[in-house]
Amino acid sequence: AFFIGIAAVVISGIMLKKFKAFAGEPAPFVMELPTYHAPSMGNVLRATWERGWSFIKRAGTIILLSSIVLWFLQGYGFENGALQAVEDNNASLLASIGSAISWIFAPIGWVGDMAWKATVATVTGLIAKEEVVNTFGVLYQYAGDADLMEDASGIYAAVGADFGAMAAYSFMIFNLLCAPCFAAMGAIKREMNNAKWTAAAIGYMCGFAYVVSLIVFQLGGLVTGEAAFGIGTVAALVLLVGILYLLFRKGYQGEESTRRLSSVAAAAQ
Repeated sequence: AFFIGIAAVVISGIMLKKFKAFAGEPAPFVMELPTYHAPSMGNVLRATWERGWSFIKRAGTIILLSSIVLWFLQGYGFENGALQAVEDNNASLLASIGSAISWIFAPIGWVGDMAWKATVATVTGLIAKEEVVNTFGVLYQYAGDADLMEDASGIYAAVGADFGAMAAYSFMIFNLLCAPCFAAMGAIKREMNNAKWTAAAIGYMCGFAYVVSLIVFQLGGLVTGEAAFGIGTVAALVLLVGILYLLFRKGYQGEESTRRLSSVAAAAQ
């Protein structure tokens, strides 16, 4: 995941700088660094407390509240014309909501009963990325005697039964590369100071994540047997070729061509 993130940044940078909107002369980058010293124990403890308390507050408010909402939505549904508790969460309100949009992710391997669960986990990940794990903890109920704080193998088996190898990898890549949490989106908006560029940045991240996940699942699935050759495979091949073309094509040359013409004109004079 670490190296995929780095590769995504490098590939995106190479592709985007070849478009007119991002073309131009490289700007010099100068960073003034302070004189580094070993931190004092007081500063370390203070910073640790501030960050730890910040997470505790978030866990006790946003994450706790979203867990309660998820628990209710996955535990209740309409049966026999009435809202009541359901034994199978595939008949729950949350399943109905997730299933309504899960078809979008079918080409990247999110199919069957796990499709809506993966979709819901991805959506809640927009609140905070750790919400993905929290959502799976709610949706994959475990009725065993083991203490999940000490032995979570029961839930691991339930998740593993739903996800094939390439589907799991596709899920990981999409959540790694797609739009960050709402707090990070707010930071992007402040830095961009432009609603259109903010929307473009978030849209690019989601689109790039989907394309990479599609390529990984469709082509990797041919090897593992999880995916059959079809229109999804063709789309993955076309997108892979498109990425390679954008990587190696000659970029926008407008300014460079203007400079060359100016030089020729000056030499002629």
